[in-house]
Amino acid sequence: MRILVVGDIFGRPGRQIFHDLLPGLIHQHRVDFVIANGENASGGRGITSKNADEILQSPVNVLTTGNHIWEHDSIKPYFETHPILRPHNVDSALPGKGWGVFTSSSGCRVCVVSLQGCVFMDDKGMKAMNPFQSMDTLLKEISPISDIIIVDFHAEATSEKRALAWHLDGRVSALLGTHTHVQTADEEILPNGTAYISDIGMTGPHASVIGLAKEVAILKFLTGEKKKFKVAEEGLALNAVLCEFSIQTGKALSIERVRATN
Repeated sequence: MRILVVGDIFGRPGRQIFHDLLPGLIHQHRVDFVIANGENASGGRGITSKNADEILQSPVNVLTTGNHIWEHDSIKPYFETHPILRPHNVDSALPGKGWGVFTSSSGCRVCVVSLQGCVFMDDKGMKAMNPFQSMDTLLKEISPISDIIIVDFHAEATSEKRALAWHLDGRVSALLGTHTHVQTADEEILPNGTAYISDIGMTGPHASVIGLAKEVAILKFLTGEKKKFKVAEEGLALNAVLCEFSIQTGKALSIERVRATN
């Protein structure tokens, strides 16, 4: 089972390159199932229903998100009708779900979990509950009904990501970090079969400061002045990881980084 997981789609440039490159990547890598993080798809902050419709026209199976998902009210009804996940470990009274089991074309039951970190995330969106405890509880429910379990861990701190990966090693098929927008070079398969990377990276404008126009970010660092948030436009690239799993065991067989440009 070959699964492509695409890093944070950032703004209009990210949506465009995702649309342009995804079909070719699916064909090139013989991909069976596609997950993408839509956290920053609309102006770099959250995702609107209109942009969700646009992204879901591409051959993607499910969208994960993160702390910015609450920026646009129009997306909330979509949680009930579209394959879009909000973070699992937030107040259960909030709309939507943080996980789902999706059946691939071959009949494989792929459980996707959208999870949010706590370290250095206090000022970023809805407060998240302990991701370690949340996953321990959730696994009791999802393990019996899943062949493969993929966790998109949307978190700031590498230490929190690595600690959770070790905690879940052998109990999930992959724990893949998102949120920092910089693809890391630490992909590996842990001893008990869980694929891991600290951050998949960003799909969008890389001639930027993690998606933000360079001049806006530099001015803030130089003077403290905050200018209007502006999405960069240049240096477009799609960042992803390609993972292969055994359907029989749910364990990872391989993980490799993907970086694609026009």
